[in-house]
Amino acid sequence: MAEENGAAAAAPQQQTLPRMQILGQFIRDMSFENIAAQNRLQTQAQPDIQVQVALDAKKRDTENQYDVITKLKIDAKTKDDAAQPIFLVELDYCGIFQIENVPTEQLHPFLMIECPRMLFPFLRRIVSDVTRDGGFPPLNLENIDFLQIYRNQLAQRAEAQKTADA
Repeated sequence: MAEENGAAAAAPQQQTLPRMQILGQFIRDMSFENIAAQNRLQTQAQPDIQVQVALDAKKRDTENQYDVITKLKIDAKTKDDAAQPIFLVELDYCGIFQIENVPTEQLHPFLMIECPRMLFPFLRRIVSDVTRDGGFPPLNLENIDFLQIYRNQLAQRAEAQKTADA
């Protein structure tokens, strides 16, 4: 009898793992401007491409459901001294997620790191297709470090709080 109680106490407790499901994804807003064509710019110069990323997450009315939005702004200019604009892509890509078994204190980083990471391959494909269809070589985005973006946002908020308190 003592062995049964000891064995039961030694058995690991069943741990509930976080569960994430993508319910849907869509382009919320997109703009592609072929500035080179508008300005009749004929250039074969290597482009200087700047990518800006912003993230946002919102709770939906349905329990455990969230909208996670990745906002990209891609600005391509010539590398020469004139630095003339070539094209501009602005894309807001949204995913609808069902998230369960994530502790409240870990939910915000989960939404801002893991969810965009799941959407990134689709976002990359859209950017590649749009730039190719716009008459340029397809732009294959490098992997984005969403953890670093999250840390930068936390640092910016902390700095803003210090400034507000001063």
